[in-house]
Amino acid sequence: MTLRAVAAALCVLLLSACATLPDISQSRSPCQLEPGGWCGFVRDAAVDAFPYAVASTNAYTGDDDLFARPGRVLQRLEHLPIAPEDADKGFSYEIFDQFAPGTSGDPQRKPIARILAFRGTDLKGLSDLFYGTLRNDQIELALRYFAAEKKRWGSDPQWVVTGHSLGGALATEVSVAHPEVRAYMFNTSPFYRSETKANALQRTVFNERGEVLRRFARSEEPPAANVFTINCEPRKNALFKHKVRPLADCITWIAAYASADAHEVVKANRIARPLVECGSEDQTHPGPGQRKDEPCLHNDQPKDSAKRKRSGD
Repeated sequence: MTLRAVAAALCVLLLSACATLPDISQSRSPCQLEPGGWCGFVRDAAVDAFPYAVASTNAYTGDDDLFARPGRVLQRLEHLPIAPEDADKGFSYEIFDQFAPGTSGDPQRKPIARILAFRGTDLKGLSDLFYGTLRNDQIELALRYFAAEKKRWGSDPQWVVTGHSLGGALATEVSVAHPEVRAYMFNTSPFYRSETKANALQRTVFNERGEVLRRFARSEEPPAANVFTINCEPRKNALFKHKVRPLADCITWIAAYASADAHEVVKANRIARPLVECGSEDQTHPGPGQRKDEPCLHNDQPKDSAKRKRSGD
């Protein structure tokens, strides 16, 4: 098979639409009377993870879909200068202080964690593909810059690493090398170097069901982690599902059923209801503590498609 034929076949694979079913891992049927139809363990995980999803999104410095208002629990810090030769390899990151929930009005508040968010693949060039996927350069850079930032800032408060796609793979590597460091990954790339069962409870992964990178893997099995697969965009194709901002929006929306801070992020950034959730398209988020008496059944397909099936088309 020629290289052009291989590329064409890959494009067909990546661009094919994925009309996926509602996610069985979040056990939607028993949770129809829960807020938004989301099970309690998914809401709890979203409350825990949404600040890192926002930080992972805003690690894509210069993009046009960042969170303009990342919320009251995050504050961006200046990171060390990235050497030009390292930047040329596509490497980049951001640092944030994370504050405890509900402390925005406290002038004496102190950060409870320091977040290093690695940027994922920049599709504007090939440097990430070469140095981050085909080679291990970005892994070595991630380990080196994390060590330098930790030496600069110290170990108090605790460090958390996070990232989307390639950034998630870099966060995985740092977590493996530093077992005391928590890691949160979103639609994480399977092109990591390490396989490990150690410190599994220190890693949390959120994936959108059907996103494109779940079809590939470099290692035989991923490092152990708590993995949450959600199905926020069942009508989108695999490439759209891989994007960080829609996933971060969905996680923050889910978290807003139990977190006032997440609800503020939803309102400030005008986050829309996930397509999978019941309700009207222009529905605003009700906020924490709101429950419905009627079931919320998640949508698995467009309404016109459902009508055609009922009519026998």
